[in-house]
Amino acid sequence: MIGLTDAVVRFGARTILDRLSFSVPVGRSLAILGPNGRGKTTTLKAMLGFQRLDEGSRVAPAIVGYVPQTGSSNQRYRAIDVAVMGRAAHLGLFGQPGPSDFEIAHAALERAGAARFADHFFDRLSGGERQLVLLARALATGSKSIVLDEPAAALDLRNQERLLNLLKSLREPRDKAIAFTTHDPNHALAAADDALLMMPDSQSLFGPVAETITPEHLERLYGVPMRVVELIGPTGDRHQAVLPAFAGICAA
Repeated sequence: MIGLTDAVVRFGARTILDRLSFSVPVGRSLAILGPNGRGKTTTLKAMLGFQRLDEGSRVAPAIVGYVPQTGSSNQRYRAIDVAVMGRAAHLGLFGQPGPSDFEIAHAALERAGAARFADHFFDRLSGGERQLVLLARALATGSKSIVLDEPAAALDLRNQERLLNLLKSLREPRDKAIAFTTHDPNHALAAADDALLMMPDSQSLFGPVAETITPEHLERLYGVPMRVVELIGPTGDRHQAVLPAFAGICAA
């Protein structure tokens, strides 16, 4: 399980998190949504222990697979070397990765859709390609908890679809706790069981996607009229999507 209980974070006179409580048990996936500056990244950092809490508490396992918003390196590491870094906690202080660690890293790259970059230098990859490699690094940890900070932000539409399908495939065995931040409520509809909405005035709303991803709550969250519509997929399946009112209304 990962989460926060009555968490308070202040930056000077400004309160970013005000008695925030939520939990992500193994078997559930959480999407954290909100406009820029509302505290999504702070929430993740507090949950991971990177951000000190002024009040409250956190719960997280010793090893968490973490995917930051961006990744950069001044060293000429190959993508496979970055992925195998996810094995560090299993090696000890002076341990070196062995063949089994590289096998796990290669499998993680394959699952993240980044196997073709294995021998490419990380600093030569595009932002979206780096995100996929960092996701592989998180998978290589073997942790039951995966935390992703806006993982789709640098991805084109095709890779967003690949990412969402991967998140759904990670969720299906119900053996991991997954939390990710996003600007797009459609990502929550596609790949999350629960949603945490970072509302104005340091307030929040936490609950199942069906109860939180609604026009009323999203209008308060983003400050624009929203609509939930039903669409027909390429195979004839029906699913919901969220659109701002200015985009028009589509119906099945």
